[in-house]
Amino acid sequence: MSVSRAENFKMDVLIENGMILDEAGAFEGSIGIVGERIVGIFSPESGIEAREKIDASGKLVLPGVIDVHVHMQLPVSGTTSADDFASGSAAAAVGGVTTMIDFATQKKGESLLDTIEKRKAQADPKVAIDYSLHCAITDWSIKTRREMSKVVKGGISSFKLFMAYEDRGWMTDDGALFEVFQESALLDAVAGVHAENPRIIKAFTQKALSTGRRGASLHGLSRPNFSESEAVQRAIYLASLSDARVYIFHMTTREACQIVEEWRSQGYPVAAETCPQFLVLTADVYKRRNGHLFATCPPVRTEDDCAYLWGGLEKGVVQVVSTDHCSFTRKQKDRWKGDFRKIPCGLPGVETLLPLLFTEGLMTGRITSTTLVETLCSNPAKIFGLYPQKGAIQIGSDADLIIIDPGRETKVSARNLHMKSDYSPYEGTALRGFPEITMLRGKVIQRDGEFLGKKGDGKFLKRD
Repeated sequence: MSVSRAENFKMDVLIENGMILDEAGAFEGSIGIVGERIVGIFSPESGIEAREKIDASGKLVLPGVIDVHVHMQLPVSGTTSADDFASGSAAAAVGGVTTMIDFATQKKGESLLDTIEKRKAQADPKVAIDYSLHCAITDWSIKTRREMSKVVKGGISSFKLFMAYEDRGWMTDDGALFEVFQESALLDAVAGVHAENPRIIKAFTQKALSTGRRGASLHGLSRPNFSESEAVQRAIYLASLSDARVYIFHMTTREACQIVEEWRSQGYPVAAETCPQFLVLTADVYKRRNGHLFATCPPVRTEDDCAYLWGGLEKGVVQVVSTDHCSFTRKQKDRWKGDFRKIPCGLPGVETLLPLLFTEGLMTGRITSTTLVETLCSNPAKIFGLYPQKGAIQIGSDADLIIIDPGRETKVSARNLHMKSDYSPYEGTALRGFPEITMLRGKVIQRDGEFLGKKGDGKFLKRD
């Protein structure tokens, strides 16, 4: 517990008598806010004066969640994902997410700096929470290499590389992958990968097509576990040759988790994330009548994979849970017309991230409250250069805070969510952990499920 000289001043806001959860544990206390920052953390009933007081008795107070993997208004599969930066950030706020990191994906022949400026121009007028971008490299050249240092100096300290999606023109071959790792290491930047082996996927897809089958279950069967684990092993090995900081996006399998665990046990600082869909859904969803609605890349796996990932979270092998939020409407998903190769892949999830981890993780005993805060708040902030401005309840940190009534239960319905997708993968699930209040830099932007923020109020965050 910390106490600052702020005791001598009247606070703008005082959150009183809550159970504060941070990466160090849980303790009762009050949080003082002046302007956009936390200026004091006090013992309960401290008598601190404030212009506004929020009673958090019996409630949990957490740092705002950081979702480091979202795709707003993403052009893909002949359509554009349903949520733009306005609706997506509003949904995020209602779910307790106060910072998100989207992607600026390079087109062939385009400079990285132009790519970033175009993406910021899309986001800045609309985004209602703070945000940053990963720079996705798809056209490797001497010019691109030289631009990487300018990208980092401009406040974007992470790059993304696709080991798949050759048909979209996104794929990076092994030679370019190795060179990007080398340059990232020199810049002390994070190099993140979408790790799937496209040749294996192509072989399994052709095998499926030879049988005449096209159904949604083929989506998962065409992307077997080892198509991911092989790519994860290859990426980490190539990164290790340059001591690059590598990050595995959306890890789904037991085998990949074991590989990460082995490298970490040898002292190599690989970081990995998983997503709620890979913790709570299984491939059985593809057998449903509406199975195509659940298609995402990589696909959801087995109960065994889910269980192993939960264990990886608690052991610290998996450091981050994010959503890979990429929402579509039923109409958009129906573009597949019975051919699994044409399904727009992606799932909505930014609004249900915290409640799913709270309910299926914390309340079931799969993870502790410390792990909850680490994987959703402090670890993402540390890995991507935002700590302690974000992801922490500390003096000087941004006052991004959420207040949860742990006894309040909400049944998930797309009609009550704020995204533009007209279905939820978790439809009908009873969840706890939806925040009563979400604060962004000291301002309440969500209360009792009502979004109170404004388009354009979010700030672009320059990261170390």
